[in-house]
Order: sequence, then C-alpha cells, then structure tokens
Amino acid sequence: MAAAIQLSKVGAKVELIESDPQWRSYGAGISIAGPTLRAFAELGILEEFLQQGATVNGMESYSDDGRLLVRMPAAPSAGVDVAGTGGIMRPVLAGIMAVATRASGVEVRLGCSFKALSSPVGEEVQVEFSDGSYGRYDLVVGADGLNSDVRAAIFPNAPTPQYVGQGAWRAVLPRPPGVECGKMWHADSLKAGINPVSSEEMYMFVTENKAVMERVDPDQAPRLLADMLEAFPAAEVQRMRQQVQDSSQVVYRPMESMLLPLPWHSGAVVLIGDAVHATTPHLAMGAGIGIEDSIVLAQELAATGGLAEALEGFEQRRWGRCRMVVENSGQLCDMEINGGDMAEYGRIMQETNMALGKPI
Repeated sequence: MAAAIQLSKVGAKVELIESDPQWRSYGAGISIAGPTLRAFAELGILEEFLQQGATVNGMESYSDDGRLLVRMPAAPSAGVDVAGTGGIMRPVLAGIMAVATRASGVEVRLGCSFKALSSPVGEEVQVEFSDGSYGRYDLVVGADGLNSDVRAAIFPNAPTPQYVGQGAWRAVLPRPPGVECGKMWHADSLKAGINPVSSEEMYMFVTENKAVMERVDPDQAPRLLADMLEAFPAAEVQRMRQQVQDSSQVVYRPMESMLLPLPWHSGAVVLIGDAVHATTPHLAMGAGIGIEDSIVLAQELAATGGLAEALEGFEQRRWGRCRMVVENSGQLCDMEINGGDMAEYGRIMQETNMALGKPI
C-alpha cells in the first residue's frame, strides 16, 4: 500500500493486486519506531496514526523481578515533532493505509494474484493473473512478504528465510494509567514487554528461546502464555498475567530472517520489504524499513530518466540501512539466546536507533 501511495504521488498509474478478497490484516499490535513515524508523515497518514494509535518516549529494560537495568530514550527522527516511538493495532494501521491507498487514485483489485510473469527483461513485463486476465506494465513491484512468490519467480535460487531460534508471543491487554513508555523484562530464556497501541490498549510481547521451529494450537495459546509469565516475579508482569484471557487475541509466530544480496530487481521487476530483508522484531523496524523502501523507490523513479538507473539507485540507498537492521536485530536475538550482557544489548539498540534517525 505504501508503494502504491507513493508511486501515485509521482504520477504513476498504479494497480494494487491483493490476494485476500476482504483485504484483511492479521495479528495483534505492532511497535512503531521513530523513523517509521517520519515515513508515516511522508505517506500522509501520521495524523490518523496519532488519533488511532499511541506514541511513547523510549523504552525501559528491567530484570525479571522488576529492577531497572537500562532506560533508553527514543532517538530523534529528522522532521517529525512527536514522541519517538509508538504502537498501533495491525488491522487499524492496515485500515488507515487502505483508505489512503484508495484516496490516492490507485486501482485496487482484491481476490486476485499472479500466475506468471514474462521473462523480466526489456522494457515491459507481462503478467498473467489468477482470474485469467493479463496486463502489461512498465514496472512490477513485489511486496508480498517473507515467503514472496514474486521473489521465487525472478530469483529461483535466492536464499530462503531461516528460523532464528526464537518465537514471538503477542497479546492485547487493557492499558492501565501510568504506562507512558515501552517496557521489557528479561528472564533466563524469555523476554516480556509491553507497548501501548491506543489510549485504552497495549500489547504484550514475549520472546521465547526455542531450539525447534514449531506452531502452537491457537486454542491453547492464552493458557500457554499465562503459564510462561510465571517466570517473571515482577509485580507488574504478574498483574498482566492475570489479565490474559481467551479474548486477549494471543498469537504465536516463530521468528525467521532473510537478507537477499543485491540486486533486488531483475529487468522491470523489483522486490521491496520483507521479500528482500525480513528481520526479527528486536528493533521494531521490520515494517518501517519496508515503508521506507516505498518512499525511496518513488523518489528514485521520479528523479532519474531510466528505469534501470532508478532501480540501481534505489538498491544502493537501501542496502546498508536494511542490512544494519537485519544484522543488528539478529545480534540482539543471539544475545538473548546466549545470555549476552544487557549493557551491550542496550548500547546496540541505542546506537542503531540513532543511526536510523538520520534521513533516509
């Protein structure tokens, strides 16, 4: 959706192809770092986010029994005069962006996907769609996520996502008075945290070290999460444990990561977002760098005369920043699994956030 909005702004005629006929978004809350607030401003959705989501100023890190370890103020982001981080429910954010997408004049085709792409060389790409129709395009943007079908079509030998040894639990809970920043608690093989997503709700996340990638029965997820929280004696965590109910929208996902080496395009087909740089959530920038991809792609296409030059410029501007997020998130993940020093952990987070606050 971000790519469709930004490409429309620079004068492109855009079709958005979405396989889900209801255009749904799954999951609980999503943490939003400061640079993503800046990207929201560029998209024109920051005000809607501020009305329907939540902003906070930084993160506090605690031991399992509630002793403060590190206080990490949010790094500034150039051009955005709001609190440095935030959160929102994923379906709410998707709804905001869907409205903005239609308002930008994008043609939205739901319940449709592609079956085949013509050999992505030359000046156009022919696309065969699942409904039997065909289309010819100057540019195809594959923004179809971790298990991208577009990636498989143009780079059949590309590396595949790899399980990182952790899983992420998320649940939506009431936001009590006084929760004005993100918080994390560290136990031996678990990390729990909270982040507000609206004036009334927050989401809890728990990362669990798991040697084997596996799924969890959704019906058992609330009980399993509540049992897991027994590992944290901190009074605040135990109060939240009592609030975990069947209605808490508890979800579990194994964490996977993948960084596709350059190039990210073949002919007139280019990949963005998780299709090329899927990251763990330790820096809260996975969605953010995908949205940034869309902004930079539109900028490069508007600024240069040739498609190949624009796509190469896009890749060069994005490679170092996206690699930093993927690799540093992976380093934080390894430190959690192997018992790394929490001061070093905080330093990596702070330095990375400072770097991400610089203009894209």
